[in-house]
Amino acid sequence: MPHESAPRWHSCLTRLGGDHRVGHDAWADLETRYTEPHRRYHDLAHATAVAHDAERLAADLPFHERAVVVLAAWAHDVVYDAVPGEDEQRSAEWLRRWLTRAGVAAAHIDQAGALILATAAHEAPEGDLAAAALLDADLAILGAPPAVYAAYVDNVRQEYAHYPDDAWATGRAAVLESLLARPALYLTESARSRWEAAARQNLQAELTRCRSVRGDHR
Repeated sequence: MPHESAPRWHSCLTRLGGDHRVGHDAWADLETRYTEPHRRYHDLAHATAVAHDAERLAADLPFHERAVVVLAAWAHDVVYDAVPGEDEQRSAEWLRRWLTRAGVAAAHIDQAGALILATAAHEAPEGDLAAAALLDADLAILGAPPAVYAAYVDNVRQEYAHYPDDAWATGRAAVLESLLARPALYLTESARSRWEAAARQNLQAELTRCRSVRGDHR
C-alpha cells in the first residue's frame, strides 16, 4: 500500500505539468530506496517530515515553487550511503531523471536539483527562499524535544556504525562546533522563532558528550 503522503507527491508533480503515471513509478522507487535496511534516521519518515515543514516555511512562494520545494524535500536523501557530497549529487540526479521522464519543464527540474545540492553544504544562495525553506526544514530535528533529539543522534550513529566511537565523536564534534558557530542555525524567521533556542541547547549538550568521549573537557 502506498505511503499516506503519496497523494501530495503526485499533486505537486502534476501541478508542474508532470505525467501522473511516471509520478507513480517515481514514488514507488522512492519508497523502495527509503526502506533500505542500512537506514535508521534518513528514511521516509524523515523525508516526509522535511517535506511538510518545508511546505509550511515556503508558504509565501508561488504554488509552482512550493511544489518544487516539496518534491526536492522528499528526494533530498533518496540516495543515502553516508557519503556526504556524493549522496546529495546522486539524489539530485535521481530527481532530475524522474522529472525529465515525467515531462516537467527544464526550469523546474534545474531548481529542484539545485535545492538538493544546497543540502550538501547547507548554505542557501542570498535571497533564495525556496532553498532556505528546505534547509531549515532539514534541520528541524535539531530543535526537537531532548528525547526525540537523542533518538535522532542514536539513529545517525547507527548509520555510521563502521566508525569507532572515538572517530565518530571527533567527526561529530566538528559538525556540532561548526553549527554552533553560525550566527543563526536557521535562515527563515519562522524557523528561528520555532526551533533556534532548543536546537542550540541540544547541540551544546551533545557536544559536551562528544568531548567527554574524547577526554576533552574544554
